[in-house]
Amino acid sequence: MILKDLKIGKEARVIEILGESAIRRRIMDIGILPGAKLTIIKRAPFGGDPIQINILNCDLIIRNSEAKNIIVTAEES
Repeated sequence: MILKDLKIGKEARVIEILGESAIRRRIMDIGILPGAKLTIIKRAPFGGDPIQINILNCDLIIRNSEAKNIIVTAEES
């Protein structure tokens, strides 16, 4: 599953980061790394940008174009 498709309030674990090396590097530089747990906090209405996530007790805002490059697996609550 990709991060862009995860529902609000759901927890997931990052499996892999796809995309060009510059995109991958930017995503990893802001703290989204394979193995990290994250939660979707908010998203813009009607599926627009941006998405607010919580990872490592930090809230981050990312674009849908970045979220589609992040492969996650949903965690059981």
